Amino acid sequence: MDRMQRDIRFLKAYAVLATTLCAILLLTGFTGLHGRQTFAEIDVERINIVEADGTLRMVISNQERQHPGIVNGKVIERSSPRPPGMIFFNHLGDEMGGLIFGANGELGHFGSLTWDKVRNDQTIGFRHLEGDDGAYSTGLEMWQQPNIPADVMMARYDSAAAVSDPEGRAQAIRDLQEQGQLTTRRLFFGKGRNDAMLLDMRDVEGRTRIRMSVGPDGTPSLEFLDESGGVVHAVPER
Repeated sequence: MDRMQRDIRFLKAYAVLATTLCAILLLTGFTGLHGRQTFAEIDVERINIVEADGTLRMVISNQERQHPGIVNGKVIERSSPRPPGMIFFNHLGDEMGGLIFGANGELGHFGSLTWDKVRNDQTIGFRHLEGDDGAYSTGLEMWQQPNIPADVMMARYDSAAAVSDPEGRAQAIRDLQEQGQLTTRRLFFGKGRNDAMLLDMRDVEGRTRIRMSVGPDGTPSLEFLDESGGVVHAVPER
């Protein structure tokens, strides 16, 4: 009987000790999970930055695990991998720009930092594009985006592009452009592949109206153009 009582007391003490140790491990584990951690170095393929409620705000990723992006609440369907970098997401859950980079051919590469219109694509960006031959363009670009979601814009463009008659197709696309329903590049300020420095300013339909440049030989020029692309004034005069 005494031995049985000792065994029972031992088992009780063991159960209390084991329970206490488990509780300590669980508490310290959760504390480490949610508390601040310091690392000297870390290798990771993807990091998701989220709010306390789990809302996604930024993704830092390699190419294989890169987020495809979300526009107008819909995940973007992509036929090829997206470049590595950082993708930003706004309070609506949509992508709002990012910093990406990658290869361009065997020796060339590119880098791009852009910001997007709500529910649509980029409106401003800094880009560098370099080819295998070492020639490159780099500069600031601005785009005009329609005040409609990107998926709606693309659906309208696809419908126009599906017109079988070539002339009718071209006219349908022009109509969308004139109605301000397509993306238009409005400005480029930077260096071209031919080593000229260029400022190209366009109207809402994408037609160049002011072009200022310094050629690779150092020759400066300033041109004002009409709707058809004709030069109406130039400095120096032609």
